Amino acid sequence: MHTMNVLIPNLYDHIDRVFISESQIQARIGELVAQIEADYASVADLLLICVLKGGYIFLGDLSRALSRPHSLDFMGVSSYRGGTRSSGAVQIIMDLKQPIDGRHILLVEDIIDSGRTLSYLRQNLLARQPASLKICTLLNKPSRREADVPVDYIGFDIPDEFVVGYGLDFDELYRNLPFIAILKPERFAHLLE
Repeated sequence: MHTMNVLIPNLYDHIDRVFISESQIQARIGELVAQIEADYASVADLLLICVLKGGYIFLGDLSRALSRPHSLDFMGVSSYRGGTRSSGAVQIIMDLKQPIDGRHILLVEDIIDSGRTLSYLRQNLLARQPASLKICTLLNKPSRREADVPVDYIGFDIPDEFVVGYGLDFDELYRNLPFIAILKPERFAHLLE
């Protein structure tokens, strides 16, 4: 049997530059965890809700760094349709597996862009009557904000750049990069035309 040699490109070949290094991310998570631990010191029932798919790596590192007991749940929400900007139309594609009424909720996001998705999600969760609801995001793009959403914990404020890595994707790729990166423009130039 003859097999053809196919050269599969390395994900790193598409990287223009590292925007936030792995060590910077881990150091900032340590700072966020110290804030969260202090703010929730008297709370016995903390539930971290991860917004999938992008938030899963951030949630994993945040959860492992927390010394206080907490539980986890997940929501799948979509507002991107294969591009580099949010479409604005929000759809819950996977809901929570447990009720949240009377519980203290920390919503964990990968990135806040326009804020429309998060605003929708926040209203949806508040309607379920949690004891409290705070928001933690790794990345925040304040220049793109269209909906005013209170964010309690911010990893990094970033400019209006399309970033990948550490859970964030482009066309379902690059989530596994251990840092936040900017792709070479030719990788997604066809979407900007």
